[in-house]
Amino acid sequence: MSVSYSVIIPAFNEQEWLSETLEALQHAMRGIAMPGEIIVADNNSSDKTPEIAIQYGANVVFEPINQISRARNTGARAATGKYLIFLDADTPISPMLLKTALEILESGSCCGGGGRVAFEDGTPRFVRLGADIWNILSVRFGMAAGCFVYCLKEGYDAIGGFDEKLYASEEIWFSKRLQAWGKPRGMKFRIISDPPLITSGRKSEWFSPLQMLGMLVIFCFFPFAMRFRSLCDLWYKRPKV
Repeated sequence: MSVSYSVIIPAFNEQEWLSETLEALQHAMRGIAMPGEIIVADNNSSDKTPEIAIQYGANVVFEPINQISRARNTGARAATGKYLIFLDADTPISPMLLKTALEILESGSCCGGGGRVAFEDGTPRFVRLGADIWNILSVRFGMAAGCFVYCLKEGYDAIGGFDEKLYASEEIWFSKRLQAWGKPRGMKFRIISDPPLITSGRKSEWFSPLQMLGMLVIFCFFPFAMRFRSLCDLWYKRPKV
């Protein structure tokens, strides 16, 4: 049986979170009539990330360079579905959100999109406020959050995937290029508002509010900094395994 959609999960040292995400994903996929596949792009992990992925029946592909955009592209190259879902390893997806995204793509009126982001219980208030602001901007300017991006494989291939010159924010530039591809074809870029995507607030445990604010200021006012991994600690630095 041919695969209709591929769920791609970039993963670097995600043994603590990956099982929950894959369990939720498998549960969501059981409610989808069309056949799908799970691809975990192991981004040079030093823990049990690839073993866990294999236990859950995922197709594991290896990307040696520790870069999110490269891991996503490596996973996409292995995908056989006509629809692509990019999901973060710390982000369990609900059955309704997966179903909604695939129905939108199946309609032929949409080239891709993202979802409204919310954080798990216990996440600090300032992080929740940041998500509220992001969600407004996401809808207004058509920008998908990196934890959940869905698109047509045709569109992904046409725009060349995620920009590997960037170590962060690649999903924003991907969103803009995909919109530009879809517009002359009468296809919209849609942010799904309901249900929201519940993702981990773990970065608020790894970084202080001042550190997070500082990195976001750099991101907003000096976007060229996203081309340097050393300036993207918010996306790459984490406690040692």
